[in-house]
Amino acid sequence: MGAIGDAERGVVHHGDNLEILAGIDDESVDLIYIDPPFNTGKVQRRRTLETTHDERGGDRTGFGGRRYRTTELAARAYDDRFEDYAAFLEPRLREAHRVLKDSGSFYFHIDYREAHGCKLLIDATFGRDNFLNEIIWAYDYGGRPKNRWPAKHDTIFFSAPRAGRLVCHRDELDRVPYMAPGLVGPEKAARGKLPTDTWWHTIVSPTGKEKLGYPSQKPLGVLRRIVCASCPRDGLVLDFFAGSGTTGAAALEEGRRFVLVDDNPEALEVMRRRFEDDEGVRFL
Repeated sequence: MGAIGDAERGVVHHGDNLEILAGIDDESVDLIYIDPPFNTGKVQRRRTLETTHDERGGDRTGFGGRRYRTTELAARAYDDRFEDYAAFLEPRLREAHRVLKDSGSFYFHIDYREAHGCKLLIDATFGRDNFLNEIIWAYDYGGRPKNRWPAKHDTIFFSAPRAGRLVCHRDELDRVPYMAPGLVGPEKAARGKLPTDTWWHTIVSPTGKEKLGYPSQKPLGVLRRIVCASCPRDGLVLDFFAGSGTTGAAALEEGRRFVLVDDNPEALEVMRRRFEDDEGVRFL
């Protein structure tokens, strides 16, 4: 495959993902994870702010009535609006199916607005019998509207070209606490259990070290689980809606190679900073 050299750990492409996918060899990828725009109908923005204690010129009030001045360090955005979302996704799903190995795995991350239609597209591409899981990533952060139940989960659809040949690396998976540890005994409770199809994991903290200031950045913990479960050591991971590059970061940490694609210059700027100390990562 021309997309990554033998000595490289990762390649980041700046360009139209459909064009770049066309240059990837058939059945050459072990794992595909994509987090496409959710078609919210809005422009998604993320501002990075710095706050400085300033009793006289402060524009916001903090704990104990202390005044702070805020300075905008950066602002990033992408347009999350499509006239025909299905027509946008369908050719990209076909290319994903073509480049994925028979033993490969396909994870598709979406929210409630488009999940129903995307499931039908995935089934039409990979086959309904090759659909394995609807994974619910649940979190508890953000606004709480009063006119409906607060939306505090995303959906990750998990399919494969041939579900019967799927490889799952259970020994590398992180374990999670039992909800009723008293029912399973102290030994099992101490070891924890393998994750189910409901994943409780916080979002990337707006003020934490992991935050890169990119809209819709996903947490490393979620991507680590996917990479460890569904890609062999030194295998190849592909994300053609790369955004902030979390998929590549998880792949690097876990000893896998990666190919990332995005056409947003701001995404490329974030990824350049993210991988600037990794000599095995090349930008195209």
